[in-house]
Amino acid sequence: MKNLFLFIGLFIALNVTAQTQYQTGMQKAFSLWEEGKMTEASQLFERISTVEKDNWLPSYYAATLEILGSFGLKDEAILKAKLTKAQDFLDTAKSNSENNPEIIITQALLNLGYIAFDGQKYGMILSGKNSQLYAQALAIAPNNPRVILGNAEWNMGAAKFFGKSTKPYCEDIKRAIELGKEEKIDIEFYPKFLLERAEEVLKQCEN
Repeated sequence: MKNLFLFIGLFIALNVTAQTQYQTGMQKAFSLWEEGKMTEASQLFERISTVEKDNWLPSYYAATLEILGSFGLKDEAILKAKLTKAQDFLDTAKSNSENNPEIIITQALLNLGYIAFDGQKYGMILSGKNSQLYAQALAIAPNNPRVILGNAEWNMGAAKFFGKSTKPYCEDIKRAIELGKEEKIDIEFYPKFLLERAEEVLKQCEN
């Protein structure tokens, strides 16, 4: 019996240690991100994902960093390398969390990376897919502020491209802001609503 209690105690201690290592690693990765060390942060998220094999969040953040790093690139080979790597991370995240609206809209962001690089080459192929992705995410999570904002931004971009007004989407952005303020997240390291950025998007919409 004594050995059983020792085993249970050791099992719990090991689980606590593993959880603490995960938390420490994720916090370190976010700190690197805040410092602008995106490559180091992505690499750390990737390492965490190899340990946390059933957790979609590390792969999701690794993908997000690779996607963000693709905007502004001038070399198509480098762009494709980053976005292919991001796609691999996203596929891993999807395998751990199906029909996840956060992953779905990040897939749309990845597609936007290609479109932003060369709209003529990639726009015709990926624009329709992005509209479908946002519709899918909204169907799953109609009150998710990140989904609402992402969809509004996508529609604003399309409106600007075709010389139309962006004002029809201002109400969606305002709704996303209100939902973002009220949102309660109880999952550690779950994506958060970026209020300041949403307010900047709203200014662009109203101008």
